[in-house]
Amino acid sequence: MGTFVPSGKDLEQNRSWFLIDASGKTVGRLATQAAMVLMGKNKTSYTPFIDMGDHVVIINAEKIVFTGNKLKDKLYRHHTGWPGGLKEVSAEKMLKRHPERILEMAIRGMLPKNKLGRKMGKKLKVYVGTDHPHQAQRPEPLQV
Repeated sequence: MGTFVPSGKDLEQNRSWFLIDASGKTVGRLATQAAMVLMGKNKTSYTPFIDMGDHVVIINAEKIVFTGNKLKDKLYRHHTGWPGGLKEVSAEKMLKRHPERILEMAIRGMLPKNKLGRKMGKKLKVYVGTDHPHQAQRPEPLQV
């Protein structure tokens, strides 16, 4: 008996689409489940050096929940590249302005930091509200 190693061909045709409803879910717990599906760790054919993951569509991003005082205390930081250009936005303001970015940043932070991780991150789609343009792919609901 030999070891089975996937070839990496025809992966896009075998990918599934999953739909996650984020309403009432905790950010970190939802992000870990979505990252596992994007990486393909939920499959028996998981291979670390091949993108075996599936597509993930997340709806109702504005209804996610932060536990404890994170809504007021958590800060999202980025630097503009200019001197003194460190910008900080609280989770409360980010949730009001761009709720989809909270989930995108949390999930992409859990993916590998290389070309393969960036490719996995492109299979993530996050939307505010219940409408999404991926009805034709018939995403299966994924319980988190």
